[in-house]
Amino acid sequence: MKRYYFILLGLALTLASCKEEVLPKPPAQLRLEYGSASYDRIDDDCPFSFDMNSAAILKEKNGCNLTIDYPKMKATIYISYKPVSGNIKLLLRDAQKLTYEHVIKADNIIEQPFLNRTHRVYGMFYEVNGNAATNSQFYVTDSTRHFIDGSVYFYAKPNFDSVMPAVEYVKKDMRRIMESLKWK
Repeated sequence: MKRYYFILLGLALTLASCKEEVLPKPPAQLRLEYGSASYDRIDDDCPFSFDMNSAAILKEKNGCNLTIDYPKMKATIYISYKPVSGNIKLLLRDAQKLTYEHVIKADNIIEQPFLNRTHRVYGMFYEVNGNAATNSQFYVTDSTRHFIDGSVYFYAKPNFDSVMPAVEYVKKDMRRIMESLKWK
């Protein structure tokens, strides 16, 4: 009799454990959407001018080194101006080195050359894909007098998937800065 009891108990446990396992759902991510950007021309005392998103806040650090803040996105574009005085190779090497320091965390770095012969603006735009600290960087120069580099940083844990809409929005603004830049 005991033997049948254990067999029935084992059979009941086996049948009861065949139910589909209930798994908790993963936490949902916030869907971020941003409207179309409008741009204002920034033309101050610096030896360059450019278009900037009117939703961003421009701050001058010192001289012509600027920060462009996006408070809603917790992002900042840093723009550094340096005069060229026989040091163009060093400036180019430093800008490229800064980009490739992110190769440890980046999945891919895409280089996109930029040429505007009309306004003598030459440079490179970098897209850094992956969980790197910065997702976009650029530099521009006229090769003889002016050099500017720019990068964007988000003040959030670098999770590429969750910040992707903000990254794309700010990346378009960085391209606009680079493509609209004119030397004075």
